[in-house]
Amino acid sequence: MAAYLVKRLLVGLVTLLAASIVVFSVLEIVPGDPAQLMLGMNATPEAVAALREQLGLDLPLIWRYLSWLGGFFVLDFGRSYTYSVPVSELIAERIVVSLPLAIISLILSTAIAIPVGLFAAARRGKAADAVSMGLSQFGVAVPNFWFALILIYVFAVWLRMVPAGGFPGWSAGLWPALKALILPAIALALPQAAILARVTRQALLEVLGEDYIRTARAKGMPWRYVLWRHALRNAMIPVLTILGLQFAFLLAGTIIIENVFYLPGLGRLIFQAITQRDLIVVEGVVMLLVVAVIVVNLLVDLSYALVDPRLRSRR
Repeated sequence: MAAYLVKRLLVGLVTLLAASIVVFSVLEIVPGDPAQLMLGMNATPEAVAALREQLGLDLPLIWRYLSWLGGFFVLDFGRSYTYSVPVSELIAERIVVSLPLAIISLILSTAIAIPVGLFAAARRGKAADAVSMGLSQFGVAVPNFWFALILIYVFAVWLRMVPAGGFPGWSAGLWPALKALILPAIALALPQAAILARVTRQALLEVLGEDYIRTARAKGMPWRYVLWRHALRNAMIPVLTILGLQFAFLLAGTIIIENVFYLPGLGRLIFQAITQRDLIVVEGVVMLLVVAVIVVNLLVDLSYALVDPRLRSRR
């Protein structure tokens, strides 16, 4: 198990290094000069050159990359061109919105998908199965911003149960902050729950055809016990894989939802940084999300051994 963990850590470090090269290179070839954008199109060449020197944009490309990468490993993401504050401060301010939003969305998605997948698999070929999978197909096909607009109209405009957008901050109290995140979390969770429900159903159907399931049924075990105790546990590996990917997506893919609900999270920060060509902010946030994806995938791989004891002996 220790050798497997070391191997996965080395793979993660290589992936992180490769991702840093790609992110830095892609953003460097994007047209436009940050210094020119900050000063305006009417700025003199001398003023632009002075600002480029101040920002370190006149240094050789390889030196800028190594300096940025070295700072990243000590949590120094550089200084924002636009806000003139450390990027780490911007990330710290925004992640307290995006991270709880992703966690709440993942909890909602799992709470919806697992029972629906079990329900559909237990009634394979029946009307209940067709209706469940039809609704899940609808959830997969419809974009989450459409769900967001419908939720805003129903629960914020019509029923006035929750705010339509904005975030009061955690200092305003736990309940006001959670109320502001409820609709965005649901809008993010529904499409992900639809995907996870279909994966859960398919994994369960494969397991339900195994000999040990028929043996358990022949011994007179209740159907509900067989589903929850034997079938679901052995079907969790593909489900865990999708859960890990979903958490990474929910953390990184909230740009549209955070803009719809006007939430000051990482997604909105990336959007604003791209429009202002604040490359150092974009690089810092994207690399942080890459680290999150690598860490989540590592945790998912380790969780396989907890779910399936056979994998522990192999490793």
